[in-house]
Amino acid sequence: MAKARGVGGTPATLALTAAGIAFEVRAYEHDPRATGYGLEAAEALGVEPARVFKTLLASLDPSTGSGQRARLVVGIVPVSGQLDLKALARTLGGSKAVMAEVAAAERATGYVAGGISPVGQKRTHPTVLDSSALDHDTILVSGGRRGFDLELAPRDLVAITCAVTATIGR
Repeated sequence: MAKARGVGGTPATLALTAAGIAFEVRAYEHDPRATGYGLEAAEALGVEPARVFKTLLASLDPSTGSGQRARLVVGIVPVSGQLDLKALARTLGGSKAVMAEVAAAERATGYVAGGISPVGQKRTHPTVLDSSALDHDTILVSGGRRGFDLELAPRDLVAITCAVTATIGR
């Protein structure tokens, strides 16, 4: 996979290029009536859903007695499954996690729902990548807008997002 050059348009592609990380743009015609964005991407790109990952934000309540406030965290799981919020909370040392409100996720990342990329977000958030990603040479994640995915090595995604890997999908 060659490093994409001259690919502008999203903070994700700019961040990957600046970091020297190889990626491939995988664009498709997004159907505005679609609601399952990840499954739509897998079908449109002819990729098995287990290799296409969705980026979800959750609000993590800290452990009891820690004195910390709830914070937004990122979970990245295959589109063929769901995010296990208890596993996400456990992995990050919290007591529980709930899905973030869409508006809060969009504000915190700078991306629109259905196109939230784990790369190039406005703010850095603790990130967990489902360990199943490591079973593949490359995976696809949103590139920062609907109909625009990026294919890259999962270890490169871990490096650029400072993610940990754990079983957070079900």
